This record gives sequence, structure tokens and C-alpha cells, in this order.
Amino acid sequence: MDITYTYQKKRREFGRQCLFSDKGPDLIDNYPSNKKLMREYILRDPVHQSTLCAPIQAEHYLNTMRAEYTTCGMNHVEGGWPKDVNTADEEQTKRYRRKIEKDEGFNHTMVQLFKSMENCIQQNNAINIYQQYFSDVEPTPLVERSSARTVNVYQDQSTPTRPINWISWSPDNQTKLAITYCNLKFQSIVPKETTFSYIWEVENPNRPLLTLKPEYPSVCLEYHQKDPHSLVSGQRNGQVALWDIRKGYEPVELSQIENSFRDPVYSVLWIHSKSGCEFFSASTDGQIKWWDIRKLSNPTESLLLDYAKEEEQDISKALGASCLEYESTIPTRFMCGTEEGIVVSCNRKGKNAMEKMGVRFKAHLGPVVALQRNPAFVKNFLTIGDWSAKIWSEDCRESSIIWSGFHRAMLTDGAWSPTRLSVFFTTRTDGILDVWDIMQQQKQASLSVKVCDEKLLRIRTHEMGRLVAVGNQKGTTYLIEFSENLSTSNKNDKVLMTAMFERESRREKILEARNRELRLKQKTKQSQQAEGIDEEQIQENLPALTEQVFADTAVQRAEIEFYQMIKEKKPEPPPVQNVQTATESPPSSPTAPEEHKKEKKKTGK
Repeated sequence: MDITYTYQKKRREFGRQCLFSDKGPDLIDNYPSNKKLMREYILRDPVHQSTLCAPIQAEHYLNTMRAEYTTCGMNHVEGGWPKDVNTADEEQTKRYRRKIEKDEGFNHTMVQLFKSMENCIQQNNAINIYQQYFSDVEPTPLVERSSARTVNVYQDQSTPTRPINWISWSPDNQTKLAITYCNLKFQSIVPKETTFSYIWEVENPNRPLLTLKPEYPSVCLEYHQKDPHSLVSGQRNGQVALWDIRKGYEPVELSQIENSFRDPVYSVLWIHSKSGCEFFSASTDGQIKWWDIRKLSNPTESLLLDYAKEEEQDISKALGASCLEYESTIPTRFMCGTEEGIVVSCNRKGKNAMEKMGVRFKAHLGPVVALQRNPAFVKNFLTIGDWSAKIWSEDCRESSIIWSGFHRAMLTDGAWSPTRLSVFFTTRTDGILDVWDIMQQQKQASLSVKVCDEKLLRIRTHEMGRLVAVGNQKGTTYLIEFSENLSTSNKNDKVLMTAMFERESRREKILEARNRELRLKQKTKQSQQAEGIDEEQIQENLPALTEQVFADTAVQRAEIEFYQMIKEKKPEPPPVQNVQTATESPPSSPTAPEEHKKEKKKTGK
């Protein structure tokens, strides 16, 4: 089979045209022969010269289509029985076995089969030098340095180039990339800016597989979890669109502009449902809408991110949604990151808006640009915002359990590794991609890769863990491959991660309880002082209140140990002697005569 590929190029890309004309020969230089130079040379006789008669060959490399292999096993229980024998009846099978064993050719056939069977048994009994024979001894880990390399580069085909806003992997073994390009700078006017988005094949970075041509630029574009031909996108004008790549480069259906968002759609995600046709989207105007692709004109449900009663809700006071997070194992719950730095944990089954927005986390100083749950520990989630990355637990609402230091450059995106549970990635505005492994160290990144000089804006991990797609501000997407030690989990990683998350959550709970106790003491003190109650009564009532609120034994034990350490380390102050001279007189006060009378009465008694 001949495999051909045609390279096409426009005429204007060849440069200036070459024009040829007929002209006679010109003598540039002439070197006459000099017979005197022959004396300086010696003739060689005989002369040996070798000649290669074989044809000249050249070596070429060709990137062919990848072949995928699967290994399957078969459990062979019963077989080879005639149709008239019922395998469920023991008597019939025993009778048939006796009949076969009495046959003359049975022994000869079995002797022939024993030879091949003995060979298979000997192969199974061969020693495996990598087998771990002792379960209590940990195997020696293979030491491998963390490394990364750029596999492919996908560039924006439009001029001028645009920033990358969204990257999505296809569900068919993730062999394709859907990338959106959009300039979201407020009131920026770029001449001759296109609205195209591209779908790339991972193995072909020269030309996109398909060009999507919406009326307005797409901000986000997401593949369906099971159908590699269906996509949904959020547009810059607030509409959502449905795409079918089998039907061309235009959207199949669009939502009505009256029922869409007022601001650009910053996030869109598919929902795990029975029909497989539902998704939801969010925008910075403070709305979250649920859609059904069978009827995309109107949303099926809406939620306004204003923490008030439904009759008192106001869209001008709502929190602007910057990112969404959805876990298919918890179909009724989702999380939303806002421009105010607050993460809202929502439940779709709530009766009203306040019940739907149940838990709020004050995560960052600026907008939450990335939000994702851990693939194995769904109670723990990663947030990216301002200059730091934080890991939270749903049990601790006041503070994160693990956080990074503040970087010099702002963080723009982040994602967990789907295969190694302790690894997550972050991108920065100085073009550096950081790889964090919280099992090894938490103060600094395990590996930092300088991808480019421009701002890195988006990151999306491959389901196998080794490949990561990163997009920058100039419209270039880099496919980066990491070493195996950053993408493979060890045997005890899950146990160690569970212990670490539980330890950090317990520590934060103790600190939260201590803070609640201090706030309660301060509040009680202020309220009782306002009512005119003495300080002695306040101190008498505080222990009883503290025991009621602060009843955790582990917290009380930690508090006792803390105060004991302070007493041991605190130095004793030196004694102060008050010496009064005869010339000095005690300070006069209006109550001095009364105190003098009291002393006289005491002495008289």
C-alpha cells in the first residue's frame, strides 16, 4: 500500500520569481598550464583504487499510524462434549469419560499431548528475577531523575495570533485536542482577528484536523465523555453551542441570546445523566445554567450566585463564576470558583438558592482560576489563584490543609495528575511549568520546566498521566512528556496520602476550634461588659462556657501541653525591691484617710 502525503504551499510563500534569459558564455578567469610544476610530482605505479558497484541507498524515517493491541484471557471450563451429552448431568459425563478412556487411541493421543503440556508447565515454573517473594520487605525503588521533554508544538493558524483559553482531550484514547483561541481583554479591538477554533491530531502538528468557525469566538470547548464527535462550547457573547464534527465546521445548534448569559461563558462541563445529553455552564455575570442538547433554546434550570432568599436575589450582587468543577461519582454536587476568591460547594437538590449554595470557602485574594478534585480523594480539592496553590478538605472550611508559598509570578492554571495521586501541575505567567509532589516535599516544586518566554494560560493532563498539554498567550500549545516517576504510583502511595490528609485535616480542626473559643470569649466579654457585669463574674462564667463549646478531648490535651511548654520556657522575673527614703512621701489620694482609719480599727481589734 502506497502512503503519500501532499505538501501544499501558496505561490506568495516561495519568494521573488526567478526570470531566466539566453546569454552567451563569459570567461571569468583563465589559468594556463605550467610544465615546470611537473618536476615537483612523482608518478605512482602501481595504483590501487576501489570502486563500489552496489547502488547508493538513503535512510528515511516515516511516522506510521499507531497500532493498538489488547491482551485478553479466556476461562475454559468445559469443552469438547458432543451435543447429545448434557454437561450438567454428572452421570452422563462420567459415562462418556469411561467410554473415551477405554478407546484404543486414547493412550497414544495422551502421550503426544503430554510433551507439549510438559513444555508449558516448565515455562510457567521458570524463575522470575523481578518477583517479590517476601511481602514484609519493601522492594528497592528504581531511582530515576525527574525530567520533561517537549513532544509536539501546535501553533495558531490565524494572524494575528490569539491567547489560548481552553484545551480538551478527546475520549477516543485521547488522540485529539480541541483548542479555543480568544482575546478576553476588556474593550480590546484587534484588527483582522478571526473567530476560529481548531481540533488537532496529536501526531500531526503541521495542520489542524478540523477548523470550527463560529460567529463569535469560543471561550471554552469540551468533548463529550463517550462520544468523540460531540462537543459543546461557550461563546464570548454569552451563548452556548453544540458541535458535531461529522456535520461540518459550523455549530449544529445555538442557544437563544435572550436566554443566555450576559457575560462570556467561562466554563462548560458535561453532566453524568441517564440520557447523556445534559451539561451546565457558568459565566462572570453570576449565573449557572443547565442545558439539554435535545432542546438547547432554553435552559432547564438556572442558579444565581447570590446568597439571599430567592425573592431578594439581585444579579448585580451575585458572585461572578470563573470556573466549575464536576465529579461524575457525585452527580448532584458540583463546585464553583468565583472572581471574589470564594469557592462555593453546591448541591443541585437543594430546595432554594441558599440550600443549593451550602458551603463557602474563602480561598484566595483574587479570582479562582482553577478548581479540581483529587481523582482518588474526592473530599480534597485543589484551587489556584493569585500567587499560590492550595489544597482543601471539605471538612475544614476556614483554612486550607496544604498550601504553597507565594510566587513572584502569578499562577494561571493547575491540574492533578490522573495516575500519580500526589502530583499536581501549575502554570505561571513567566512561562514556567511547576510539578509538585506533596509526598516528597511541600515547600518547593519537585520539577520546574521553562516552557517558553510568554505567559502560560491553560493546562490539561492526559488520562495516562505522562502527557500534558500547555497553552500560552501567543496561541502556541506545547505537548510535554514527563518521566515515569512523575506518572506512576507506588504500592503504598494511597495509604500514605490518606494518612497525610487525615493528619492535616485534624490539625486544622484543632486550630479552628481554638479560634472559635477565642472568638466566643471575646464576644462574651464584650457583651457582659456592655451590661455592666463585673470582671470577676465574667472570669467565673467563662470556664463553664468553654467546657460546653470546647469539649474535644484531643484539643484539650493539646492545649494543656501547649501551656506547659510555655511555662517551662518562660524565665522567672527578678524580685523588685521598693525602697522609700525619709524625704519621700506617699502619693496623696482622696481615699487615703479612710484607709488609715481602717488600719486603726484593725489594730484596735
